Amino acid sequence: MLQIENLHAFYGKSHVLHGVTMEVKPGEIVSMLGRNGSGRSTAVKAIMGLVDGQGSIRWKGEEILGRHAFEIAHRGIGYVPENRDIFPKLTVHQNLMLGEKRGGKAGRWTFDDMYRMFPRLKERQHTEAGVLSGGEQQMLTLCRTLMGDPDLIMIDEPTEGLAPKIVEQVADYLKELKRRGVSVLLVEQKLTIALEISERCYVMGHGRIVFEGTPEELRSNSYIRKEWLEV
Repeated sequence: MLQIENLHAFYGKSHVLHGVTMEVKPGEIVSMLGRNGSGRSTAVKAIMGLVDGQGSIRWKGEEILGRHAFEIAHRGIGYVPENRDIFPKLTVHQNLMLGEKRGGKAGRWTFDDMYRMFPRLKERQHTEAGVLSGGEQQMLTLCRTLMGDPDLIMIDEPTEGLAPKIVEQVADYLKELKRRGVSVLLVEQKLTIALEISERCYVMGHGRIVFEGTPEELRSNSYIRKEWLEV
């Protein structure tokens, strides 16, 4: 589905990714783990066309490296950034409307689906998004992206700064995506949630993939955890 080969990425003259190779298969949840500065966010931005890259990024067999972000989104890749880019002066419902798939057949997700998964959003659907809590804004960003009906959703640090109860809701949300056939590429620091819901894990360090395997293999690899994950 998504195949990345020998991906290099740059911020100006700064060389951030050094030959990243990875893949996400249909209906699969894959976690990308690593410390801050390891290159995880740069990798998803490069996939989304937001960072200059070299190498190959193929989506359903088509090369998408070098395409604009809106073109990549139209092909079925959704991206939830870490900074929760909501529209603060629009209501919760209006934010969701902006994400809604336009034209062609109807998407697999409805407003009722979003409000069922996150009842707090239903309670605040007529509230301006800018006054929501950080956790509520994270819920809204996730749901707005999903309203575009992507086949793959890339989510950057969805549980950062959230209360434990909201983290559990996010985990349930990601499992629901899998049940509906949506692939997930999850950038996450919290090993607990990543190892609980993922089929496979990648660990990044210094802009390279330093580990690929199942959650069970990562749990049993004390060297990788100590060298590249634990503080």
